[in-house]
Amino acid sequence: MVAVTGAARGVGHALVLKLASTPGIGRVVALDDHRGDAPGVTWRLADVRDPTLAGRLAGVDVVVHADVDSAADTDPRDRRARNVRAAQTVLTAAAAERVGRVVLVTSAMVYGARPDNPVPLPEDAPLLADSGGALAGDLLEIEELARRSRRVNPGTLVTVVRPAALVGDAVDTLLTRHFEAPRLLVVRGCAPRWQFCHVSDLVSALVLAVSGAVSGDFAVGCDGSLSQAEVEAQSGLKSVELPARLTFSAAQRLHRLGVTPAPAAELRYVVYPWAVDCATLRAAGWRPSVTNAEALAVLLAGRAGHHAVVGRRIARKDAALTAAGAAGAAAAVVGTAAIVRQVRKKNKA
Repeated sequence: MVAVTGAARGVGHALVLKLASTPGIGRVVALDDHRGDAPGVTWRLADVRDPTLAGRLAGVDVVVHADVDSAADTDPRDRRARNVRAAQTVLTAAAAERVGRVVLVTSAMVYGARPDNPVPLPEDAPLLADSGGALAGDLLEIEELARRSRRVNPGTLVTVVRPAALVGDAVDTLLTRHFEAPRLLVVRGCAPRWQFCHVSDLVSALVLAVSGAVSGDFAVGCDGSLSQAEVEAQSGLKSVELPARLTFSAAQRLHRLGVTPAPAAELRYVVYPWAVDCATLRAAGWRPSVTNAEALAVLLAGRAGHHAVVGRRIARKDAALTAAGAAGAAAAVVGTAAIVRQVRKKNKA
């Protein structure tokens, strides 16, 4: 029996649909705080942060914890408290019920985005992400819980799955919002590489993890990566180039003022490379069904009607103003001013 958290939405929903139609999987238990529309599964309503979760895992052989909040607008402190508490509760509950395997979904973000990263990063590369208030910090804490669980509860195997930048229906993160901006931010002197992971490929990798065909800590994503030039050519978006010091210092100040939804560390993932080598899955015979170019096309189709600057969605008129501004630093200033105006109006309302 396989249980999936967050089954009413997102990756969890896509996974229970796939598991329910996969021969040899057996009974599928869908866990969430509300019932979804997935047919052919058994629904057990539960809050993944509640210690009583253990009672909802009776008879379960494998748990996939897909209920991780990566939403762009979630308060970072609330998000971290929820994400870490949920993972801790799932691991503890699984151990209490003697579940044989727990599969945790984190992200390749845990490797960190750095200008000197090799392309691609090997799966056994050190986890060098910023442990501060960024989403990657949440994921680092979840991975530490996984390592601790392996030591304390050796009877429960823990597998960690690290997808590249996720794209698909209803995926809304700071990384996807980067492509809702009128221009793509580039740090002077750095050549970013873009690697994506479509939800359908993440799901197929998770099915392998559920079956035990792959284990340990491994990455999942499209083959290879796209250059900045390739991304600009396909998207039709131009870039704005700024010095690294100006980019990160300004972003951090704006975050402290509450103008932008994420700390400056999040920007590293749109300007520095963090593409990964999916060697474990490749050795198991797995291949992605979606290319980076196809995944980018999905992302670009989903941006229709949305406009964002530095991760904050703004009104269309402000986005047009940003696009019409002068290039370089002037364009960034205009975009920031547009955000400030919108936030001030919201606070006065």
